Amino acid sequence: MAPTKKRNVSADKTSADSGKKAKIDFDSKVEGIIESRKHANDVFDILECLQSDREKEVVAAVSACSKLFCCLLEKRAMFVGKLPQEEDVLTGSHSADEKYGMFMRHRYSSCVEMLLELLSHESHQVKEAALCCLMKFAAGEGQRPLEDLDWSEHYSFPRELIQAVVDRLLCKSTDTSLLISRFQEFLEMEDVRFYVMSAVRENLGKVMDRSRGAVLPVYQNNVFALLSNINMPSKEAELTNFLVKQEAKQEDWKAAKLNEHKRAFERMWLGFLKYKLPSNMYKKVLVILHDSILPHMSKPTLMIDFLTAAYEVGGAISLLALNGLFVLIHQHNLDYPDFYKKLYNLLEPSVFHVKYRARFFHLANLFLSSSHLPVYLVAAFAKRLARLALTAPPAPLLMLLPFIYNLIRRHPSSRVLIHRPSTGDEAVEDPYLMDEEDPAQCRALESSLWEIKTLQKHFHPDVAKAAMLISAPLSEQEDDISELLEITTYELMERDLKETQTKSVPLEFELATQLLQGGGRVLGQHFCLD
Repeated sequence: MAPTKKRNVSADKTSADSGKKAKIDFDSKVEGIIESRKHANDVFDILECLQSDREKEVVAAVSACSKLFCCLLEKRAMFVGKLPQEEDVLTGSHSADEKYGMFMRHRYSSCVEMLLELLSHESHQVKEAALCCLMKFAAGEGQRPLEDLDWSEHYSFPRELIQAVVDRLLCKSTDTSLLISRFQEFLEMEDVRFYVMSAVRENLGKVMDRSRGAVLPVYQNNVFALLSNINMPSKEAELTNFLVKQEAKQEDWKAAKLNEHKRAFERMWLGFLKYKLPSNMYKKVLVILHDSILPHMSKPTLMIDFLTAAYEVGGAISLLALNGLFVLIHQHNLDYPDFYKKLYNLLEPSVFHVKYRARFFHLANLFLSSSHLPVYLVAAFAKRLARLALTAPPAPLLMLLPFIYNLIRRHPSSRVLIHRPSTGDEAVEDPYLMDEEDPAQCRALESSLWEIKTLQKHFHPDVAKAAMLISAPLSEQEDDISELLEITTYELMERDLKETQTKSVPLEFELATQLLQGGGRVLGQHFCLD
């Protein structure tokens, strides 16, 4: 028999003066509703608890909703199709079974709305429980659709529910990165990942267009947290884990095709990167760009505009942008004639103090590894680095000197920089133009590496020792600088302290044991202590 009355959840709340409510036995409520339709109105008691102020009660109510509606979905006990208004259900000429199905479908819709609201709850446990419950509903709807679907393209996947979840995860005012990390478990499923990528792109267009492309730090951080948690498959054979199985139509489904995944992935990232980003966001994107984004795009060259704009920002962002440009040049035949000119102009004193110093010199070593580079270019880089070495701290110098030596080893024509005849004590003006931005016009080949000769008198013995190598014939084998890239001033000091602790250095004939005694009573000889 269909339920005869409709109750409003908010109107049924207990007033403050009624005291604490008795604890609800959710298991009994759920079993009663499933076993007999005469207990259908008990669903209001469960839904009401979703709005409770007590965290444990809310979590228990979420669990009860999960059991109840997943069971109803499996039994096909809810109305399927375009759901009429509840007022029309009561007045229309529907059978008892139809009225019951519509009633429960309305309660299910209310439950979904409440769970979506709980994704913004102050308790992480409540948010996590609501998220998992919604994804169970998504799996249930996928197997037992509640709407008449367009089977030609999206089949039975609950796109609208996934879109609603994504819209809540991408909050504009609250950091949801912790909840997004919990959502990563579901992103490992091929169909969930595919439709989430589409949902993110749609959400981005809606939010950013309304804000006219302004920077929204919290929102864009949430979007990046979700995007960076998406791990793309590299082969079509890896597409095996699905939330919803489409049975015979699985092979024709877009979510089961790697090319469609790549296309959705590309559109999502381009949609995110076309808007202005917070300054710290550029760094986060560029750090993962070359190995987590570009390899999974259908047309990686579409990133050229973003990379060019990122380079123009300056500083560490420019350093990181060059990595992506290098990948496009060498792997995708991108024509970028000013690449080495831009790299040359990034060599400034500040490069030794940025957070990404090790990454930059690792990349610079990679960029300059080709033996086909013109000699004027190699000489320009070697000379500029040598000039910067005059004011660099000891830690980067221990990496920088072998770096310069390796450049000369790779390009024998540049040895003129270290074999140029000396003029003795005569003062000669260096023809090298440090302020010239074009390495072809800086006249580095007319100069010499006198700066390294100067470093042979450096205060740090390790630097002086490394600089002495330029006075001897350089070996053909390159130095391995990988271990020197990460060295810090603190590590240098720790190493020097350990070396001094193993040596016994005599400081005086008689060791002082006290401040005012020993050593011949030095203070008593010079001061009157009476």
